[in-house]
Amino acid sequence: MPLSLVRPICFIDLETTGINVSTDRIVEIAIVKISNDGTKQVKRRLVNPEMPIPSASSAVHGITDDMVKDAPTFKQIANEIKQFIEGSDIGGYNSNRFDVPMLNEEFLRAGISVDIESRKLLDVQKVFHLMEQRTLSAAYQFYCHKTLEDAHTAEADATATWEILEAQIERYPQIGNTVESIVKFTGEDEIIDFARRLIYENGVAVFNFGKHKGKPVIQVLKEEPQYYDWMMKGDFALHTKQKLTEILNKSILNK
Repeated sequence: MPLSLVRPICFIDLETTGINVSTDRIVEIAIVKISNDGTKQVKRRLVNPEMPIPSASSAVHGITDDMVKDAPTFKQIANEIKQFIEGSDIGGYNSNRFDVPMLNEEFLRAGISVDIESRKLLDVQKVFHLMEQRTLSAAYQFYCHKTLEDAHTAEADATATWEILEAQIERYPQIGNTVESIVKFTGEDEIIDFARRLIYENGVAVFNFGKHKGKPVIQVLKEEPQYYDWMMKGDFALHTKQKLTEILNKSILNK
């Protein structure tokens, strides 16, 4: 049973200077776009992060400062990436926790408006961990019976992710074969901000970290107004601050 698509889906994999969404930057982006008829397009770009790449990160993905010194910055290719993913859902491996928040943060820094929130965000790792709980290379071996060559190169990882999803659909009929059914199965539709600091519980926005974890956002901001200022001045992702402000403004308008 092949993946049934209502609209295209773009499988995204990023290599970065590190794992902090707020402070690290993209050094390579690869997108494997699968159209409704199953045809595949690939876009891959090295990116100048405008900051040194730590040696520990280079040891993982093999990308060095010298390799990206003449590459465009993300701001220079932001519109190109936006146009390529336009009208598509987004998939990846651990993408909802890392690649999507990182990509969204780069768009915000570049001043480019991209409505990622309206897309279905399909994290193949979530299906895998719910069913088998292993790494990408192990998932590729388990589902596709292949060895993942060139692991930690963005295009190879993104392509492997797509192939794994195709195999998961065959193996687990209970997850369905649409992006909507799989996202619902993984429970990823309750997230408010990509960094997961804010989530929905029974339709109510609550904090998902710190001393107020599990408490309604509006209740906390009413009882402790300075908490909003603390978060806005703190080292939180821009998207988290954006969504927190939206929740606050909506509560003010509804008074």
